[in-house]
Amino acid sequence: MLYVTLVICFVASILVTPLVKKLALKIGATDQPNNRKVHQTVMPRLGGLAIFISYVIGFIILMPESPYKYPILIGSFIIVITGMIDDMFDIAARWKLLGQVIAALVVILNGVDIDFINLPFGGQIEFGMFTIPLTILWIVGITNAINLIDGLDGLAAGVSSIALITISGMAIIMGNSFVVAMGFILLGSTLGFLIYNFHPAKIFMGDTGALFLGYMIAVLSLLGFKNVAVISFIVPIIILGVPISDTIFAIIRRVVHKQPIGAPDKSHLHHCLLRLGYGHKKTVLIIYCISALFGVIAVVFSQATTWGSLMVVFALLLVIELVVEKIELVGEQYKPIIKIVRGIRGIRYSYGKK
Repeated sequence: MLYVTLVICFVASILVTPLVKKLALKIGATDQPNNRKVHQTVMPRLGGLAIFISYVIGFIILMPESPYKYPILIGSFIIVITGMIDDMFDIAARWKLLGQVIAALVVILNGVDIDFINLPFGGQIEFGMFTIPLTILWIVGITNAINLIDGLDGLAAGVSSIALITISGMAIIMGNSFVVAMGFILLGSTLGFLIYNFHPAKIFMGDTGALFLGYMIAVLSLLGFKNVAVISFIVPIIILGVPISDTIFAIIRRVVHKQPIGAPDKSHLHHCLLRLGYGHKKTVLIIYCISALFGVIAVVFSQATTWGSLMVVFALLLVIELVVEKIELVGEQYKPIIKIVRGIRGIRYSYGKK
């Protein structure tokens, strides 16, 4: 029944998306081109509504058993309404944040949180009074990270699909049937929409889709790795490596250049790859491959020993930093490791001449 529901969600999304496109054009929920955006024509957004409707259809058919199912449905409804209002009226960031926090609180107050983490060598860390703010930070952070990478045709939908495949796969290994069910119906809904959203896109998912996918991925990753060892909790961070790292380095970039943290720019990962000469479609496919690689690394990481896991994390962080410096994700002058390596080479060269 699970796989049948996935197919139903996929087909439903294919059928519903054209209707949502007509609705978006009729009510003026469109994305206007500007100097920050890649597209050159007016595009209908609100496509995330098609993903949500297909997801609800799958939810009704499957009705996965869990005390969390209705809080998640209510929270996702709140986040979709928030996104729809923004897609139609371009509301201020503080109102979008308010909607995200309310949606996060709905699931947190119904038990979707992490109140402690087991330490790898015994004992545990209990978060106590910090449980709610830390969980809000995770949900809101991931929600906005997905929103930030929604800059090219099919990018956010594809990266989200890869993350959902990995989260669902890990949930199968861990025997978490609820996360598997929710992940599959969301995956089918997203893939159906991706047919219209891949380059050249006929419709954008807008904030309706980006916020909804980010919210659901954040919540499902919490449920899939709830109250696990601190090493294991790194798994969802690795799975979401592309949006998380892009967001972190966007913050670093703005701090380095003394800009407001919320200031928009054209220096995200996809912008950097476009500047290097890769075309629109090739840039998206490259980021898909990077996301898939993160997924594979997450699976390997989850099966490794504690020391092996630490080595994987160290190597991954080093590679990410080198790639960031090479493609100038933070800026032309931000190359600390490359400069250190060049300095060591310079010293060795000087000694060699002597």
